Amino acid sequence: MVFKRRVRRSFRDVFVQFFWPRGGWRRAFEYVKHRVRRLPDTPEKIARGVWAGVFVSFTPLFGLHFLTAALIAKLMRGNILAALLATFFGNPLTFLPIGILSINTGYVLLGGRPTTSVARYMPDLFYGVWADIFGNLRALFRFEEMDWSRFATFVDTVFLPYLIGGIIPGIIFATLSYFLSLKLIGAYQGHRRRKLSEKLAQLKKTPPPPPDLTRAPRQNTDR
Repeated sequence: MVFKRRVRRSFRDVFVQFFWPRGGWRRAFEYVKHRVRRLPDTPEKIARGVWAGVFVSFTPLFGLHFLTAALIAKLMRGNILAALLATFFGNPLTFLPIGILSINTGYVLLGGRPTTSVARYMPDLFYGVWADIFGNLRALFRFEEMDWSRFATFVDTVFLPYLIGGIIPGIIFATLSYFLSLKLIGAYQGHRRRKLSEKLAQLKKTPPPPPDLTRAPRQNTDR
């Protein structure tokens, strides 16, 4: 295949680069910023797409962030590609603080409080979810009774507070990102238009090169 890697990456390399991409996170952020500001659309539509992508980053819909961001951007008449790029706001460096902020906000809104530290019980709850899923798949083929108790605990303890609690900080950060990107993209596009206008004006002022009079005229040898 044309785009197949010559040297296949090991699981360790994939895992390490997920948390620390090649070139570092600074280069990754610069790449996303460069791509967003060069999108061929109006600053308003691009900023709407950025709003959608950042907002979705505060939801627990992992694996569906791209699809959800694209749907929200389409409803807002924003740039869909900008929405997909803006989901990069949620990355391995920000997942934990976003999750803790959203879950604790959700408990406040629901009128409760977590029984222990979110960071402490989160791995056990995720393990319980996957254990229920795989265990019930086996039970389905063995005609055994299914048990979704740990999955239900995860929904009540993590997913629902995360989903509800992510709305407020998601709107706040998405709105800040909207105004910031609207200003930066508008300034960048205005600068590019000015540079292009200056180049066109320079080309119009530049006179054509004079003819080369040192070359002998070509004689017609046709008879």
